[in-house]
Amino acid sequence: MVDIQGGSSAADNAAARLRGGGVAVLPTETVYGLFGRTDDAGALEQIYALKDRPRDNPLIAHVLDVQMARSLTSTWPSAADAMCRRFWPGPLTIVVPRAPEVLDRAVAGLSTIAIRSPHHPVVRRVLEAVGHPLSAPSANRSGMVSPTCVEHVACDFAGVPEAADLLVLDGGPCQTGLESTVIDLTGDLPRLLRAGSISTEAIEEVLLGGVRDDLPTTQGASPGTRRRHYATTTPLRLVDCDDLEDALSGERPICVIGPSWLAVAPPHRHLIMPDTHQAAARSLFGLLREADATDATQIIVVRPPLDSEWRAIHDRLERAAC
Repeated sequence: MVDIQGGSSAADNAAARLRGGGVAVLPTETVYGLFGRTDDAGALEQIYALKDRPRDNPLIAHVLDVQMARSLTSTWPSAADAMCRRFWPGPLTIVVPRAPEVLDRAVAGLSTIAIRSPHHPVVRRVLEAVGHPLSAPSANRSGMVSPTCVEHVACDFAGVPEAADLLVLDGGPCQTGLESTVIDLTGDLPRLLRAGSISTEAIEEVLLGGVRDDLPTTQGASPGTRRRHYATTTPLRLVDCDDLEDALSGERPICVIGPSWLAVAPPHRHLIMPDTHQAAARSLFGLLREADATDATQIIVVRPPLDSEWRAIHDRLERAAC
């Protein structure tokens, strides 16, 4: 069983564990993360082992500010300054050239490093106490649904012997609920690597130019880019609203995630997707986990609106349904 703690003493305990080469689960505004010092090879190895994470999947370095971020880079583009002034601290990750001294394990051997400055007060307090960048992926088993509360973390690591004393700080439900937007600033044209709550349009306003936004489907410089990701154990399928009746014509129980006005009769079950994209983002991973815990033989998600604000939600659902 993981060790869930809250309050100021918990942050001090986490900082001490991280300074000593251990790992800890900390809340951020996006999802809960499994953290270790960016400059500690042993801690980084623990992260990969605990998650069963593929070795080619890089971590995101979390920093307090631009000064700490620049210590990890060989080049700091002017675009990075503009982006950080506008969006840090917050749910934006930038990809820039790494410094030579950055450990290969922190970046999966890449020449680049993904960095963000989180907004959540708990992780910021721990960062300040440790005094070094902290690297993390989401605090779940690799490829599965990301955690947005401590109960999700406890569930995912319940059967992992190495996680018996894993320290988890309770910072409440994550307020954004989806992983950060990731933008690569190393090429001639900035490229969106992962959709998040910060839109391409908002980034273009800051950079005063175009952004390449064809999202990758293979592993690259950012987590969350594989074609299949954020996956439930129960098979998941996306359907248009007009096709739902046909999809529910069988007798095997199906769990439907969709708008409140849907009519879903037994033996099927209906979980309500909120009407606004902000609320839907906060609840999405919780809904997927709840659906996965039912006796349904299939999960059906009714496609959300096609508006640009829903893009990150569409991205997560499409990868989960692969």
